[in-house]
Amino acid sequence: MNQMYFKIKHIILFITGVFFILLFIFKFLHEDTENLEENPYGSNLKFPEDVKHATYLLNEAYRKIEALQERIIHLESRIPKTYPDVKFLNYMNRKRVLITGGAGFVGSHLVDKLMLEGHEVIVVDNFFTGRKSNVEHWIGHENFELIHHDIVNPIFIEVDEIYHLASPASPPHYMHNPVKTIKTNTLGTINILGLARRLKAKVLIASTSEVYGDPDIHPQPETYWGHVNPIGPRACYDEGKRVSETLTYAYAKQENMHVRVARIFNTYGPRMHMNDGRVVSNFILQALKDEVITVYGTGDQTRSFQYVSDLVEGLVALMRSNYSQPVNLGNPVEHTINGKIKFTCLF
Repeated sequence: MNQMYFKIKHIILFITGVFFILLFIFKFLHEDTENLEENPYGSNLKFPEDVKHATYLLNEAYRKIEALQERIIHLESRIPKTYPDVKFLNYMNRKRVLITGGAGFVGSHLVDKLMLEGHEVIVVDNFFTGRKSNVEHWIGHENFELIHHDIVNPIFIEVDEIYHLASPASPPHYMHNPVKTIKTNTLGTINILGLARRLKAKVLIASTSEVYGDPDIHPQPETYWGHVNPIGPRACYDEGKRVSETLTYAYAKQENMHVRVARIFNTYGPRMHMNDGRVVSNFILQALKDEVITVYGTGDQTRSFQYVSDLVEGLVALMRSNYSQPVNLGNPVEHTINGKIKFTCLF
């Protein structure tokens, strides 16, 4: 292993040396080309022999660099990848878990938790908003599988539990493609519920606090039906999630399925998109750029914010519970937008 690192180190040093030689040759050719334009026969180059020779050297250098790059890639592929330490679970206790949207902000943190607990995790993501980099530290692990697939189309796989998190969740994303958002939350949910029915697997549907619309009461209990606008600019997401919940309980009643519904409130933490258009990311991004922070309205409106690891704990606890009715997952303490701005500016 040490010899392999030693080889890679020296190859990189050699490439660095070749790079500086190329810079010198380019500079030499550039200067003499300028001289040729002024004095074709008075330059230091014996045109055209020296130019042909310099071109030959450049081509050889390029060829050697490409060969060295291929060699480095080959050597790196032989270095064993290291993974975070995972708990060992025997066959009876280990679950095979499907996470749709598992390469996204929340989904990738759920992947981390279940992997560290020793379960087998299959991630299905179409990478519309998810990123492969969020889960790349697990790629190659024997308990992990990543499938590039859009759950608007049926998927056939054998699992014990399903977390259905696939859906654009930030305003710029779901407003950019509202039809896609509705399809994911309707057709996608139908496909996942159909899979869970066939496998007799427990399924958790990730809903949202947006099902309450523009609420008249704060905080909203799960029994609140909401104050909604079915044709507003955000309706593709809000109504899509409401239909998703309706489908879930229709399947549960008709097919006697084990379902869970989590209504997720504002969440922040690592891996969130900085340009996702939501309050926390907007404030942080504008503060980092030393820009004036944008506030819509008076700033006295209240929101609750939870850290992503707390949300993940809630999702897992809900899945493992015997409670089948919708559950709000969020911080019970609400803060004003102005208060959040002051907190952001402290850092």
